[in-house]
Amino acid sequence: MNAFASSVTARNTVVVHRALSQGNDVEVVETNRRGHATRFAQDAARRGVDIVIGYGGDGTLNEVATGVAGTDTALGVLPGGSTNVFARTLGMPNDPVAAVQQLAAGIASRTIEPIGLGKVNGRYFCFHTGVGYDAAVVKEVERRASMKRWLGHPLFIYAALRTWLVNYDRKEPHFTVQTPGAEAVPGYFTVVLNTNPYTYLGNRPLDLSPAAGLDNGLVAITFRSLKVTSILGGLGGALRGGGVKASDTLDLQTDLDSLTIGHHEGFPYQLDGDYLGETKLLEFTHVPNAVRLVRPQTP
Repeated sequence: MNAFASSVTARNTVVVHRALSQGNDVEVVETNRRGHATRFAQDAARRGVDIVIGYGGDGTLNEVATGVAGTDTALGVLPGGSTNVFARTLGMPNDPVAAVQQLAAGIASRTIEPIGLGKVNGRYFCFHTGVGYDAAVVKEVERRASMKRWLGHPLFIYAALRTWLVNYDRKEPHFTVQTPGAEAVPGYFTVVLNTNPYTYLGNRPLDLSPAAGLDNGLVAITFRSLKVTSILGGLGGALRGGGVKASDTLDLQTDLDSLTIGHHEGFPYQLDGDYLGETKLLEFTHVPNAVRLVRPQTP
């Protein structure tokens, strides 16, 4: 668990622990720095623990998934952050007290099945990797991490506007996207999806591509322009549902086994909402059956 996550409180943790302890031996381990959850999950897998549950935001979940991927230890999901994209994609409520009942029911019924994950430069991701403008927005949010717990989505909106107006070059493409059998695409902003939606704005999903799913290949959506009309046109369609449509300013590639994104200068990227800095090359693959997932069930 990440005690600093938005929805993780002392009361919620007691409720969660009590619910999961019905018929199970539960050990609670608290993270306190980046990478901690991955090391705890790897150790648990080596010890033969049946299930490791990520209780925190999407970043904590990403680290746990990375730690148990490729092992017999299953992954459990419990929302503790502000947005909790992956948990909500699985149909869980955004409240850990309500969600833990579904998770406990899934554990009790042993509803565990393999799912595919994305992988980039050796690290797994559960729902998406954002490259370029998207990552620059996450960087801006993380500069104000102490405010994230209290401001939530308004902070992201502020960061998106500030980044677009001040902190991101909108004149020249920042990288090139290369997918098998297609021409290279210059981009300002790319999202590589393992699941859909891309994120949530309050209770509304931002639906970029219904083709993205745990049993499908990756989806790459690249904005060729950062003009207001291009961004609002694409994201407006996402808010209406049904996904974005390919156009002169938006490239859409689906069911990908691999792709690369590169440039001679560094560009920012983030995985599952965690900013990871700048790089000159990202190499993506889709990994079927990467992790065994506890599917939430109605109690």
